[in-house]
Amino acid sequence: MKKSLKKSLGVIGATLALGLVLAGCSNSSSSDNSVKKIQDKGTLVVGTSADYAPFEFPIVKNGKKQIVGYDMLIAQKIAKDLNVKLKIENTEFSSLISELKSNKIDLILAGMVSTDQRKKAVAFSKSYYEVENVLLVQKKDADKYKSISSLKGKQVGAQQSTTQQEIGQTQLKNSNLVTESLVTSLTTELSEGKLDGVIVENEIANNYLKQYPNKYAIAKVKLTTPKQYRQVNVALRKGDKGLLKRVNKEITKLQKSGEMTKLFKKAEKIQTEYSK
Repeated sequence: MKKSLKKSLGVIGATLALGLVLAGCSNSSSSDNSVKKIQDKGTLVVGTSADYAPFEFPIVKNGKKQIVGYDMLIAQKIAKDLNVKLKIENTEFSSLISELKSNKIDLILAGMVSTDQRKKAVAFSKSYYEVENVLLVQKKDADKYKSISSLKGKQVGAQQSTTQQEIGQTQLKNSNLVTESLVTSLTTELSEGKLDGVIVENEIANNYLKQYPNKYAIAKVKLTTPKQYRQVNVALRKGDKGLLKRVNKEITKLQKSGEMTKLFKKAEKIQTEYSK
């Protein structure tokens, strides 16, 4: 009788324990309503800094200013997968993470690299692009800067709160680092001779060379891009795990289908068309 009672109590206890575990799992999954929130409001709000062609840049179409580019095309795909409209919020790059954490935007697509420091503040999707960094200079200075030492005392620009700024601070310690909130401001100062070079990602530099072949060049000096500074990702709030899953799923789909490459080429085509 006692053995039978103990056995019954043991089964009941195990059943209750299992019930608590399942309830805990249910509460844990239901607490993440990041996808539902976006679908309920019917809009995905994406933050960017539209001075980084071909990733994001402004155009005027039919008399209206629009933010377009590679990241924006990816954002459109994510919004479509969620069955919602897309809204773009353009702000300074240095403000994007605080805008995300304060719930003013849902995602960041701004050519943002997933550094260890940024990972402390936000979550990142899987990578959808890999970059290296170079020094953009005036065309006449294409062969002038061949080593780090040749940049001693030179005015070198980098965008604020970026990996380019960190590279400038760590690798060009004998140069005078100038930071601005916009890459376009730096490249303008470069063209005017106020700066000797600007640190940018290779794709951004190639884009400037394509658009202005007689104005800019890539210096021969080699800048090291640490591994943690190479992966471009979508940034999200750490608690938005459901949304992260959906974003990763869409990125994987675009990569496997070859659509991701087509989107980049489309962004370049748009820029060429509207820069005429």
